[in-house]
Amino acid sequence: MNLFYKLFKQDPNTREGIIVTTSGMGILVNLLIAVTKIVVGLISSSIAIISEGANNAGDALSSVMALIGAKLAKKHPDEKHPFGYGRIEYLCGLVIAVVILVTGIELLIGSAKRIFHPETLHISYIALVLVALSAAVKFFLGNYTVRMGRKVGSTALEAVGTDCKTDCFASIITIVSALIFLVFKWNVDAYAGVITSLLLIKAGVEALRETLSEILGRPGDKELAAKLYKEIRSTDGILAAVDMMLHNYGPEAWSGSVNVEIDHKKTVGEIYQFLHELQLRIMHEYHVTMVFGVYAVDYDGEYMKELRKTIAGFIRKQEHVKSFHAVYIDQRSDKIYCDFIVDYELKDWEELKKEFEQYMAEKYTGKEVVLTIETEYV
Repeated sequence: MNLFYKLFKQDPNTREGIIVTTSGMGILVNLLIAVTKIVVGLISSSIAIISEGANNAGDALSSVMALIGAKLAKKHPDEKHPFGYGRIEYLCGLVIAVVILVTGIELLIGSAKRIFHPETLHISYIALVLVALSAAVKFFLGNYTVRMGRKVGSTALEAVGTDCKTDCFASIITIVSALIFLVFKWNVDAYAGVITSLLLIKAGVEALRETLSEILGRPGDKELAAKLYKEIRSTDGILAAVDMMLHNYGPEAWSGSVNVEIDHKKTVGEIYQFLHELQLRIMHEYHVTMVFGVYAVDYDGEYMKELRKTIAGFIRKQEHVKSFHAVYIDQRSDKIYCDFIVDYELKDWEELKKEFEQYMAEKYTGKEVVLTIETEYV
């Protein structure tokens, strides 16, 4: 692989270098295989082999789109897009998925027509050897592309690699149909083309689903969130951290927010000092722009200890409530504040709120309960 990095003049230790080199390699290999298969398919009148060749040409186009996406994503932020252009990669991934899907549909239509209007085949064992060799190359190329895509967080590369791996199964089907013709003189080429096209459609739908998930917004990266939580919770002055949100503006662009619990006796100046230092540390070490919300809490007062114990007693009986936090009493307004984190199985949030308010009213007469219900975003 070092030869390709030198050929494309890229650094194998950078994200851009990996995407550019992997895409460039995919373009060269797929174009070579596509031309070979289409020529062999035309000579032998095999729609299955021609279908594979057309798909390989589509793979080359997909690699071009992945390459374009990586280049455009590096464009510097401006007034219209202050978070940069990283999400262009997701749009390129969407185009790749559509290309795969459309190719599969067109090949399905062509293969179906061949079922009703078959043509005489002229397949040779040499053609089969070429198809088998291309399948082996595509298998290794597909695995490598998927691995590199996951390594650098590129859904476009993953889509290209998945399509390459699908081609291996398509080649096996083509080889089997050709052997059936050579041995038994049964022409099942069109049926093989139908199966191949269905595999392409399946790969296109899966790539489309994956890319749309990125565009719509996935949960924040769990591994990154775990590192951030550890960093935040280990900071002196912070008692707890909850409600983290991570927003993705491209594979290398993150912004986020998190609520932290801090002793209510701390001054604004004290809070500013350690939160500002933490914010800069997260920016430099994790490349995340983090914003903090502050909960003032009292962990030491006996009244608060009893209140937390009371709320914990309610939580233990709730199947869908995972935890609670931000417990605070406003003495001036006689309000009790509390936040619940619930799982996604809970559908009726209002019923939970009413149940908790009734529970608290029996134990804290005259107090107004202000409950906020949330889910985990990472």
